[in-house]
Amino acid sequence: MIKTDAAALDRTDSLASKRELFALPTGVVYLDGNSLGALPTAAIDAVDHAVKKEWGEGLIRSWNTAGWVDLAVRVGVKIAALIGAPGDSVVACDSTSVNLYKALHAACNLRPDRRIILTDIDNFPTDLYLIDSVAKERGLTVKALPRDEILAALTDEVAVVELTHVDYRTAQMYDLAEVTAAAHAVGALTIWDLAHSAGAVPIDLMKADADFAIGCGYKYLNGGPGAPAFIYVSPQLADLTSQPLKGWHGHAHPFEFSRFYEPALGVDRMLVGTPSILSLTALSAALDVFDGVSMSELRNKSLALSTFFYALADEHLISRGFTIESERDPAKRGSHIALSHAGGYSIARALIERGVIGDFRRPNILRFGLAPLYNSFADVTRLVTECIDVVDTGFYLEPRFATEAAVV
Repeated sequence: MIKTDAAALDRTDSLASKRELFALPTGVVYLDGNSLGALPTAAIDAVDHAVKKEWGEGLIRSWNTAGWVDLAVRVGVKIAALIGAPGDSVVACDSTSVNLYKALHAACNLRPDRRIILTDIDNFPTDLYLIDSVAKERGLTVKALPRDEILAALTDEVAVVELTHVDYRTAQMYDLAEVTAAAHAVGALTIWDLAHSAGAVPIDLMKADADFAIGCGYKYLNGGPGAPAFIYVSPQLADLTSQPLKGWHGHAHPFEFSRFYEPALGVDRMLVGTPSILSLTALSAALDVFDGVSMSELRNKSLALSTFFYALADEHLISRGFTIESERDPAKRGSHIALSHAGGYSIARALIERGVIGDFRRPNILRFGLAPLYNSFADVTRLVTECIDVVDTGFYLEPRFATEAAVV
């Protein structure tokens, strides 16, 4: 193993104790929290209680006695604290895709005379698919451009700018406030996808005057596979907003069961159907691991981990055929790191077999999430050590790694 000062850095890490709140497998270095966060032990107890007591014993009474009826709103309050939003401007519900669909229609409804949706051509595929779908439904035009052409493309024809704050491959990060201000200068609205940001990167939606934001609950928020997503609507727009999925939980008076729809006040009108209580319970408990931690503290730990990695990579990995694909400028990167290598897919599988779990993205990118609450400097050292050994021994060239299989 290479020699580093990881042990000393871990001893002085103010967040080191947070690692104990996660059920991490012994011997495994988990660096895929940017795809699926690790399991907080509190979520185990919370779901167990919800199943055995609230559902098993309380039965339907638990909608009131256990507070199921407003759980989506209460979870939204917890998420709001992590993204610089008022507690009553965020709700947890549905999937990121469904929430993006709602936000796109809502934003376009507010700019009915404009014909263009502007986005990044390298945006996450689902975002692009949904933008295309909504544009087709509404007879709009999509402009999908390279990142460095977005600001210049802002004109008074643009209705909505939809961007992912942190790129899912390279971790390159938009200046959220700068882009929002530029969009507003031409009268356009913004929708921010915070899937790779929430819980890892400081965000201040109110200060930036953002219009809409969406994101998932299963990455850095650690809510579990398929955890509910969230949606934010600016308080200035919430009561003006209409969205196409008019379900009973978005109704102003859901238990009156009236024949016609009357939207709830504020962001609650973005709710649709009956919430997924067990999933929301897990997410709610998972969010409690952020208690007592500021986003600036998380960010400082994230940047320290990535800076530590870059130093080791420059010394040991570049000469072995790796290229750093993630942004080196701290102001422009999120909380995961990306490498490329000609044997990227096979290396990713070989690392997983050795207990270092990251993931792979085409054509040859290896991604490693640095989750400040549970990743350590020792984890980064192990990653680099295993990369060295996998390449130097030719381990990744073994036939069993050549056949493509899923590396999520």
